[in-house]
Amino acid sequence: MGCGWLGLSLAKSLIEDGYQVHGSTTTQDKRNDLTKLGITPFLISLTEEKIIGDIAGFLADTELIVINVPPKLRGGNKENYVNKMQLLHSAIKASSVQKILFVSSTSVYGDINGEVTEETIPCPSTESGKQLLAAENLFRDDAMLQTTIIRFGGLIGPDRHPITILSGRKGLTNGNTVINLIHLEDCIGIVKTIIQNDWWDELFNGVYPYHPSKQEYYSKEAQKRGLTIPEYSNASLHSGKKIESRRLIHVKKYHFNTPI
Repeated sequence: MGCGWLGLSLAKSLIEDGYQVHGSTTTQDKRNDLTKLGITPFLISLTEEKIIGDIAGFLADTELIVINVPPKLRGGNKENYVNKMQLLHSAIKASSVQKILFVSSTSVYGDINGEVTEETIPCPSTESGKQLLAAENLFRDDAMLQTTIIRFGGLIGPDRHPITILSGRKGLTNGNTVINLIHLEDCIGIVKTIIQNDWWDELFNGVYPYHPSKQEYYSKEAQKRGLTIPEYSNASLHSGKKIESRRLIHVKKYHFNTPI
């Protein structure tokens, strides 16, 4: 559910491994693209009032669903994301789906300082984080479904990196705050490993185990790409939250493969 930047790459990788994949999109042009890639496409839109499209067909004869639909709360958009997830939850309950992998975000932890693990109690400070946490609980609290939550850090990949936006900027704050990022390839690797090993009714942080300060990291990334190094003010002294993927690394022995 949701063939965006992460979802489309995940679907392509699953098909390469022999899975049959249904993919949802909100545009006809994207639907044609999904077909060309071997994905069975469905034109579906989630709204606060109803699900538009063949949601029953999308979920039919399906063992599990990866929900990869982030809240749209930037700018003036103030949608009720939880309402949308409640409608999706009801549709799933009426289907054959038993297993759910819900793609969430480390934003649910809010502005906590220090080390953060899966045992840390979330304290979201943004509307997006609050609604994501509520959506997580909606699925996790349903004992009839096997739901695993994966909270990814900042997503980067071949065509997506914060330095392209930060390059040349001046007076940036929080230069001493540590980074919590993960590469697209490890996002895909984690999702596929969860599916292959039946790691259900679990909660995982998905962040690469490398946490230099923003100033150090983005300065090096700018130099590597021949870009102008961003300038940070020295006002911030705290290191922010350092998110550890403790369950993946120390319990499940997952090995991160793609450095950030």
